[in-house]
Amino acid sequence: AEVESDILRRVRTLLRELDGHHPACQSDRGMLRWTLHKKIDQNPSNSSVLVRVLVKELERAERGDFRHYIIPLLHTLMYTLIKAPCIPDELCSRVYDFCKKLLTLPKPFCTIGLDYAMRLKMERTAPGMLYQRMVISEQSLKSDPYPYQEKIFIFADPELLSEAICNALVTDTEAAQVSQSPRACMCYVVIHAMQAALGEGCDVSGLKRSLQDMPTSNIEHWFQQVVAAVECAGHKTSADRGQHAARLEEIYRAVLSTLQAASLFPPGDASLGGLQGTPLPNPNISFHLWTEDDQLWKELVLFIRPLSQSCEPNCLSQDLDNFEIQDIISDCECCEQTRFSVLSTDSGIERDLPAAAEEPFSPCSAETEQSRLQRKGGIKKKLSPLESVAFLQAGCNGAGAKPPAKPQKRASVLPEPAAPLQRLHTARIVLLGDDRILGRLAQAYHSLRKRETRRVFLTPRLNLQFYYIPVVMGQPSTLTVVDHAVTGQEELCEVAGYLGRADPWYESNINTLCHMIPKLATMPSSPSKHLVTDLFITDVIAYYVRMGVQPVCFQVYAVKIFFNDPVQEPAEDVFLTELRTQVQESNPYRELNTTKKKTTLDGPGIDLTVTYKKVVVSDRAKELAMSLRSTGLVMKAIPADEAEDLVCLNVNITEIVRINNLSGRSFSAVANRLKTRSIKIRSTEQRTFTVCLDKDSRRAYKNVISMEVSPCLEPSYCLQKTRIMKFSLHETEDVGLVKYMPKSLLLPINTFAGIIQ
Repeated sequence: AEVESDILRRVRTLLRELDGHHPACQSDRGMLRWTLHKKIDQNPSNSSVLVRVLVKELERAERGDFRHYIIPLLHTLMYTLIKAPCIPDELCSRVYDFCKKLLTLPKPFCTIGLDYAMRLKMERTAPGMLYQRMVISEQSLKSDPYPYQEKIFIFADPELLSEAICNALVTDTEAAQVSQSPRACMCYVVIHAMQAALGEGCDVSGLKRSLQDMPTSNIEHWFQQVVAAVECAGHKTSADRGQHAARLEEIYRAVLSTLQAASLFPPGDASLGGLQGTPLPNPNISFHLWTEDDQLWKELVLFIRPLSQSCEPNCLSQDLDNFEIQDIISDCECCEQTRFSVLSTDSGIERDLPAAAEEPFSPCSAETEQSRLQRKGGIKKKLSPLESVAFLQAGCNGAGAKPPAKPQKRASVLPEPAAPLQRLHTARIVLLGDDRILGRLAQAYHSLRKRETRRVFLTPRLNLQFYYIPVVMGQPSTLTVVDHAVTGQEELCEVAGYLGRADPWYESNINTLCHMIPKLATMPSSPSKHLVTDLFITDVIAYYVRMGVQPVCFQVYAVKIFFNDPVQEPAEDVFLTELRTQVQESNPYRELNTTKKKTTLDGPGIDLTVTYKKVVVSDRAKELAMSLRSTGLVMKAIPADEAEDLVCLNVNITEIVRINNLSGRSFSAVANRLKTRSIKIRSTEQRTFTVCLDKDSRRAYKNVISMEVSPCLEPSYCLQKTRIMKFSLHETEDVGLVKYMPKSLLLPINTFAGIIQ
């Protein structure tokens, strides 16, 4: 009763924080969930007590209509259930019934309820299955019944974060991987599965000693046996929990029989220990300083096909750098069967034709002989040691991949149907920084989608997930925004603010890291510092990527920029959060006098023509145009309220209005606000303006005379649309496959709940 009362008090404190009642000690903010789980890790036998308390609080929240409590409580419960050594089936049944009730609620409650109900159904049949799958995928353990792999990539911009923060994160991620050998992780899976199925009848101490004395090959054998038994039970629709427990007990007795002192510790002797916790290893995390534009794509390719699988590892970097696609050969990603081009080794020169490929002579007519393609003499191009297309094509020969096509000698022989590709890899990309690194992510994601449209490689094999942890330096950044004042810290984290308002659990667990990570990184070296950082930061990141699977999709906007110099080609770019323009003050010397006279007459700024499509309730396009004088404008893509439409630009134009009065002529600045999805702006004077994207001074354009902004289209949609237009020039509406393809390019960022209306 005392333990349950203490846990209930901690859970209620956690819920009060969701209501905005922060703890008296501000250092505890954001750490309540972490301390609760760490307390259970220290005494795993209390896992059932915590699950029972959380189930009661969930039922109370449903009765009292406290819906904002449901998702945080459910995530906390499921994370406890995954790590728990053994949970009674009665408790799992209550959680399962509650998840089924959520199916009657709107999104995201029904989505999360369905996901957890499906997981719990498997867990009840095969206890320990969720833990087993998580460890196998995160540690990339080889297992045929469950061949999935996951990896966390942390990307940080070295120009946005201090060297101390980057070094601290590198140290923490490396320290988290030290004690996680495949041998240890396989032992964890075996011990947890045995204990989850057999409960207190499992002699954990004897099992650990037996596994410790085994060679690695024997441990791998029993690991495969346990995985096969658990996966088999989880997939059977009419599987019995008792049969599964009996099968694991057979394996358990066989493992213990290898221990010399097994007679002293007979299987099933509950007096030797009771429930013991099995550590949940930290996921596979790699830290990257984002220094190259295509670095994200390169890391994903290497994740699919590591260095060990390449022909010449030393040629890999050069090969990836020189990777250029010359043919558009893929169908859209929505198709079940994707068409791949195969690298031809035929030079087309007659003397290079193998003797076996030459057909025997047979008499034929003169017309047939002349109609055949003739091989001409030529020079054979010498190939590089590792051709880029060959590199990726060889990577297609892995598990679940389509075998390369073979030349058919006779037209009557039909090729074998290709096996469907499976997404066996999951890359979880975690971005650390402010809105500027998200702007770089939007650029990289757009570039990746264009690559995949030209040649599909990652899309059918990789499940790509994005996560965002805001990190802001304690002092204002030294980066300025095109002669503009330094942007405030709150304005640099607009995306994080929006996600925090939409998802209270994200606000409580992730947004609190904004200033905590820099503070922990700059703490003086001490044992207490390592105790906090090594456990807290890596644990929060692991909790976020494991439980945050509900995406919030942000519209990516495309901008086409035209310059004053007609010789200069227009620039095309994308942005996610903000576009800011400002009148360019620097002018040629010969235009200085003219500019001064015009400024005196018309006021500061330049004359602009603005053409835009007004956003109306009926969602019909209503194009408007206006002319005004302005000193600059700001386009905001992130709404101030989570209830507003995400696919909408809020444009604030600083308009200069001339006022005539008795004292003379004066000018005043008026804020002109409008909502639109696409807009065109042009300077009617010779004067130019500057454009800055996503608050990043490194992405500034000067000498701009006009620009066009619209929602960025999905590259695969554009390709398919272009193909259709070739055959039906007068067709304006989407027909055929195009109607079912995503039209706009959306950047999904995962949170715990998505958007709670």
